[in-house]
Amino acid sequence: MTKHHRPSRLRRFLTAAGAATVAGLVLFSGRQAVLSKAPIFSPGLFPGGLAVESWPLPQELLRPPTFLFPQQSGADIDFALPRRLLPLRPHSPPQHDVFLPDESDAAFLPDSDAVLLPDSEVLVLADEPVDDAICAFQGGASSPARALGTLPGPGRHAYLCPMPETEQSIQPLQAPLLLSASSADSRAAAAADFPVRPMLNWRNRLVFDSAVLDSGDVLVFTKGVIRRQWANTANPPVQCVYRGRDDGVSASLPAITAAQQVARCPPPPALLTSSNTQLRVTLSVTGEEPIPSLATYRPQKSDLAVVAPPTRNRICACTMVRNVSKFLREWVLYHDALGVDQFFLYDNGSEDNLAGKVAEMRSTGVNISTVAWPWTKTQEAGLSHCAAAHQASCEWMTFIDVDEFIFSPDWKNVENPSKSMLEAVVSVDPQIGQIYLPCYDFGPSGQTAHPQEGVCQGYTCRLKTQQRHKSFVRLDAVEPSLQNSVHHFLLRSGFTNMWTRLARINHYKYQAWTEFKLKFKRRVSAYVADWTDPVNLKSSDRAPGLGVEAVEPPGWADKFCEVKDTVMQELSVRWFGTGFGGHGSSKSKGSHETHTGDVALSPSLP
Repeated sequence: MTKHHRPSRLRRFLTAAGAATVAGLVLFSGRQAVLSKAPIFSPGLFPGGLAVESWPLPQELLRPPTFLFPQQSGADIDFALPRRLLPLRPHSPPQHDVFLPDESDAAFLPDSDAVLLPDSEVLVLADEPVDDAICAFQGGASSPARALGTLPGPGRHAYLCPMPETEQSIQPLQAPLLLSASSADSRAAAAADFPVRPMLNWRNRLVFDSAVLDSGDVLVFTKGVIRRQWANTANPPVQCVYRGRDDGVSASLPAITAAQQVARCPPPPALLTSSNTQLRVTLSVTGEEPIPSLATYRPQKSDLAVVAPPTRNRICACTMVRNVSKFLREWVLYHDALGVDQFFLYDNGSEDNLAGKVAEMRSTGVNISTVAWPWTKTQEAGLSHCAAAHQASCEWMTFIDVDEFIFSPDWKNVENPSKSMLEAVVSVDPQIGQIYLPCYDFGPSGQTAHPQEGVCQGYTCRLKTQQRHKSFVRLDAVEPSLQNSVHHFLLRSGFTNMWTRLARINHYKYQAWTEFKLKFKRRVSAYVADWTDPVNLKSSDRAPGLGVEAVEPPGWADKFCEVKDTVMQELSVRWFGTGFGGHGSSKSKGSHETHTGDVALSPSLP
């Protein structure tokens, strides 16, 4: 980032002038207080956040000398005091504040293009793709970098590399260089002159991504910043901060909404976008310094606007995935046959050739695409992005996981699936913005490994009562804050929710232990960050009685079995043939049992 150093004499002159001005204000205010017998340190007297209320200084005092801004034309830009002397924002804030670069800004806004994730993995972002990439660290070690894809917001390329143990002791953490392993020249140059760049830590508060909407609004994704009580407030105490990467000028604007991990921001002022090819964007809680950020904003690139097809899809499906390739074909082909027009897979760092599986299905005519979403434990944020990004291309969206299948017992005697099946579910009155589908959780059903015939033909035993729900959401009805609980979204005023009896969700949640135990590793759910931590023990994301260890409980294969339910098994065999969701590793007992309906069994819960 280019630095604009002011002459030292001028800086000393301005510092002395500012000190003299403040001293004069104090003396004048003290004299007036003595004459009026008022307290000298009354609320609202001083700028800089020293009082409870802000003091509206005259604009001529707030506006810096014009000779400091040779390129500023802005008749409509109100300049403010430097960031560390800004008063608390009044109830009617100005449209935006613009700040000049300062040598100390880096200490208050530590931008970075790398973050240390759990398990000692470093996520590095690059503006251009790198072939055969490696991460070169400050201490001289290096490690291979795995390409994760192109981020959906500013279009930067994400790479993941393990951090060598020798580098973990070097403090403060420094971002590695992303180099091509085949380029000896670049490695030699890096070793000779390693640039000092900070690396952020995922454990701390940070802004990690952004997205430009068709309306011009900017979604800013963050963690550890937004508080729950701000979700439904008209004016959340959050500022959107844009910083020029070319000239260092920054602007601050009030956030429109702030809920969970997402703030909706106004676009930056034209002053910044006209003089910068790329901006850094972050958030600031009122009265605090801006949050460290990985996120950028490219004014010339609204990537979300280009995804809209010529005609809007009636029904879409969105899910977050990680290493689920062997389940994907069954889930996609089933829902494609029932009426899903397009699938969006938010990839949370898969390592099982997800791209190859998606390309295979796309070649057969399935409308499916992936979105790189490498951020750990950010499922709600990912679904918020999906709801906002695809509003122009989808009328209805269902947010279900790849172990969840939309199903109705009324389809038991239907000979062939048809697109009208899901169409019937979403054919509701215009004021209905969201349709709830009850979920029923299936157990291991005697399986000891992933069944060769697939999920919906291999698991045939479930709990009797409904567990939670999932939804169809009319995207036009979603509230601007994009607040959601994974299971449903908050709706705009004027729209309502409804339960449907036309369909339900078969949730194959408790699968064979070889599959279920993988959920202990980097589970995408935000409710249970780490199953080995003894927290949220009663969360529905935990298996009842399982505890905090990835050790198979006694009798796991027969647990969670209260009702024998084979309707889905029989239906999928008739529609798609036996084993259409195959790629299993073994057959085990109970795989081909046939029943004519639901049979109540004795519970075997722990």
